[in-house]
Amino acid sequence: MREETSTEEFSRLLDDAESHRLRAIPFDELRRLARLYRRESARLSRLRDRGSDRDRIDHLNSLCVRAHGFLYSAHRREHTRGPLFRTLAAGLARSGPYLMIAWAVMATGAFVGFFLVRLDPTALYALMPSGLGYEANQIDALYTSGSARDLFFARDATGVAENTYFGSMLFSHNTRVGILAFAVGVLGGLPTVLLQFYNGIMLGSMSAIFMHGEHATLFLAWILPHGVPELTAITLCTAGGLTLGHAVAAPGRRTRGEALRNASAPALALALSSLPLFFAAAWIESFVRESALGTPPRLAIAAAGALGLTVFAWAIRRRPTATGPSSNWLEDLLEEAPGQAVP
Repeated sequence: MREETSTEEFSRLLDDAESHRLRAIPFDELRRLARLYRRESARLSRLRDRGSDRDRIDHLNSLCVRAHGFLYSAHRREHTRGPLFRTLAAGLARSGPYLMIAWAVMATGAFVGFFLVRLDPTALYALMPSGLGYEANQIDALYTSGSARDLFFARDATGVAENTYFGSMLFSHNTRVGILAFAVGVLGGLPTVLLQFYNGIMLGSMSAIFMHGEHATLFLAWILPHGVPELTAITLCTAGGLTLGHAVAAPGRRTRGEALRNASAPALALALSSLPLFFAAAWIESFVRESALGTPPRLAIAAAGALGLTVFAWAIRRRPTATGPSSNWLEDLLEEAPGQAVP
């Protein structure tokens, strides 16, 4: 029986390897395939230098191209494949600077809105949007009258159907706000910053109405249970928009298209991570805020939400981030075992 040549062995091992996943191939076969790839690549180079036997050159070239695609591209696919949670976690872990900027912009807006109202209460008419449903006389009453604020915080239990409808409207509205903050990031990030700043201004102006006297605690118990997940979700979308905006405004040596493609994965991870938070915020706002629940339980819910998000963020920061495949992994695979020579 004729002995199998190295090229034939190379072709056979490559056919077997391509019919299986990388992890399903025995290590010895993978090492043998990698060694034959290097040997046949060198042989192909010599054949090309001589310029003879064009059919053999074409056949060997096709084998080497297939082997390169399998050994490198398959390794990269195996390395990056993982559950959705791992992808989201990696995107979140790489987006820390954008998240800090987004929180800082909102905090600055809240500070500005709060002190503008304290310095000039008429600023409320400009800073509180009509979409909140308050007329000018209602805004005046809330700012000047303790009884109006008492009425605002009156707690009456409502029906499940009404709460469900209210919650679906809140989820739809808040999600639209988040998607808008994310999508306009492709315009260089500036519209995203302005939207986040405006969200902070609205928060600060409302706080200026209630954050004094005996109503401060009631206001915190009213806003924090749903505010913790809602503001976090909006900030995640803002950070996603900033990720896209940075790619457009400062692509570096890459083209803007390439920079956007590279930024799309972490940006989408941030936006997708906001969806469960928007849902939780809508559920809490409709079933907790619109209930007769007392102040201590409401504050406890807010504290539990803040603690849960803090622990999650800490876990993401502690989680080792996936790195790209090593460029010299094939050379590591080809390292000689003690007493073993390449045949």
